Amino acid sequence: MTPRKKTILWIIAIIVLAIIGYAVYYFASIYNGLQGLQKSAENSPFKSVTPVEVKVPDPPKWEGTEPVNILLMGVDARGIKEGEVPRSDSMMVASLDPVKKRINVFSILRDTYTDIPEHGQDRINTAITHGPNTAMKAVGDLLGIPIQYYVYTDFQGFIKLVDAVGGVDFYVEKDMYYPSNADNHEYDIDLKKGQQHLDGTTALQYVRFRHDATSDFTRTERQRAFLKAVAQKMQSTTSIMKLPNILEQVSPYIDTNLSVNDMWKLATVGYQSQMAGSEQIPPMKLLKEEKVGGASVLTVSSESKLKQYIQDIMNKPETVPVSSEGKTGTPTNTNTNTNSTTSGETGENGSTGSSN
Repeated sequence: MTPRKKTILWIIAIIVLAIIGYAVYYFASIYNGLQGLQKSAENSPFKSVTPVEVKVPDPPKWEGTEPVNILLMGVDARGIKEGEVPRSDSMMVASLDPVKKRINVFSILRDTYTDIPEHGQDRINTAITHGPNTAMKAVGDLLGIPIQYYVYTDFQGFIKLVDAVGGVDFYVEKDMYYPSNADNHEYDIDLKKGQQHLDGTTALQYVRFRHDATSDFTRTERQRAFLKAVAQKMQSTTSIMKLPNILEQVSPYIDTNLSVNDMWKLATVGYQSQMAGSEQIPPMKLLKEEKVGGASVLTVSSESKLKQYIQDIMNKPETVPVSSEGKTGTPTNTNTNTNSTTSGETGENGSTGSSN
């Protein structure tokens, strides 16, 4: 072999080794980042409430073939003493069906008055103060579905996530302004209508704003629409390559009961799935406004109808299009093109349309 050929082979070998080395580092970084999301007992934000939820059963195991439901909770930790758990500022359930390859998102109005296991009745957003198992059980009982996992974060975790993916291009549907005197204006909301690039701070302003005629109703719609935009950004090639850095940025602010193995399985399911739709819970047709102890709360007019409503959405059959020649095509999701809207726009009855 000539010296020139040997040199070329050495160069190729070095390049291959460098690629393998980077791949090992990349996947090791992802693994370590994912592992860091599940906090140990001493680092858990719920370490002080663990003893009070011993009567609440552990969430059911997910086998990887049936729908999996994940409770997403964002909290406002401002003014909270060390060891205290704040109420949920926002609550969503993401339901992934690995068989039908569909994802449904349910936004739960935080003032919904319901049973909190072992703690009587209260607003749903108080459930997390008794620990994640209590929150999952309360939400699961309300919706009539098992909640297997939770993901918990605060304002800073949300800001870090949006900044880590490079921000999101998004349409703000109207001017939004609300000064926050209690926080020395650290969390003032001041956005202008129009298409713009939202970083973590401005994105937090958008999803927090509820100072309009329909308050929390339109806020949950905005949250679902923005969540979809972030998910789309996360699927981009650029963000996938930045995944180790993204995980490093958000890990200190997130807690979850998802294992790394579960995350890998769910990532595969999510990547292969279509967004079927997003809904407000309770829906307007089942929602009642009442006074409890002099305070305004939201109640469900019929719990059985609410549970059936959820099942109808999750089990909605796929349609098989028929051509003019009478031939059937590939099944399509019935929700894909109904109530479709662009980011920042909303449909009727608290439902935000969606696409793939």
